[in-house]
Amino acid sequence: MRTRRELLQGLGGVTIALIVSGCDPAPDKGKEGTTVPGKKATEGGNGGKPIFAGIVMDVGGPDDKSFNAAANLGLTRAIAELNIDPKSKYLQSKSPADYKQNLTSFASQGASVIIAVGFAMAEALKEVAPQFPGVKFVIVDAEAPKLPNAASLHFKEEQGCFMAGYLAASMSKTKTIGFVGGVEIPLIKKFEAGYKAGAKTADPAVQVKVTYTGDWDALDKGKSQADQLFANGADIIFHAAGKAGLGVIRAAEAKGVGFYAIGVDQDQDAEAPGRVLTSMVKRVDVAVFDTIKAVQDGQFVAGERMYDITKGGVGLSEMKYTKKDVPVAVMAKLDKIKTMLGATPPTIVAPTTLAEFDTFVVPKID
Repeated sequence: MRTRRELLQGLGGVTIALIVSGCDPAPDKGKEGTTVPGKKATEGGNGGKPIFAGIVMDVGGPDDKSFNAAANLGLTRAIAELNIDPKSKYLQSKSPADYKQNLTSFASQGASVIIAVGFAMAEALKEVAPQFPGVKFVIVDAEAPKLPNAASLHFKEEQGCFMAGYLAASMSKTKTIGFVGGVEIPLIKKFEAGYKAGAKTADPAVQVKVTYTGDWDALDKGKSQADQLFANGADIIFHAAGKAGLGVIRAAEAKGVGFYAIGVDQDQDAEAPGRVLTSMVKRVDVAVFDTIKAVQDGQFVAGERMYDITKGGVGLSEMKYTKKDVPVAVMAKLDKIKTMLGATPPTIVAPTTLAEFDTFVVPKID
């Protein structure tokens, strides 16, 4: 879950915007990638010119099968369905030192919109955005500067994590479940708090053991920490650790029947069919697509955009490989919880911090 992640899942949701003109060769810093070819660009908010969308990724890149990969899916879909400039691409940062250069490179090339994937780029974006008032800057999981050309995309991750925790506690045979986070930042603590609250709602006697890798990319750390949690009695582990979290899935796969991982950001169920109980899906792909479409339509709006459970912005995967193993009664409870989380006003308010979790009152699930 990176970049929000250090940072820091179809859908409705609010829209934001992006645009860009042409694109010269990518900068020296970082890795460049393109998606599938698209059709001829249609007329829209860029005066009929092809809309070019630039995405700046963190070091995890599009191969993290998580946060950055989801953003790339949104770009790929936009190229295929919206007929934007097929040269639209991403730049993968090699290190935090590349953030400013990659943002500036896209802007200098005449981009009309640039999406920064992850909170770690907040300071760089705040510095670059004022220098290019004609460019739309959008950041995921961080506050955007209060400028007419800047917007931010946020998600109520705690809602999906609450459901993941409820499912894990309901399915645990050992009454011990685990959580492996990446870097200890407020965003990931929100995942932890929601997960713990869901578990407590299912069964207050279930213990939730928590560990952090301190890293977003090291699969070996994710696996070793998951191995330790399994050795200490956990039989289900939820990860929110980006590429490092794939190690948690590898650990569950190695343990075999009776042990599960829970994926994050994208639907990771197919990473180890039958050993990934579900995934807490965060639809960064939809947010990116919505943003590009809004720019194409000339409907960019500055400020914050929130994606929650009501429009499918967050939630659980379809559990293609494991749904048959989940009791019907538990699935019914999950449906009820989803309704309660998305009610107006919500009848379940998932905590977003550990302090809120400490005062969380278990709701009655009818």
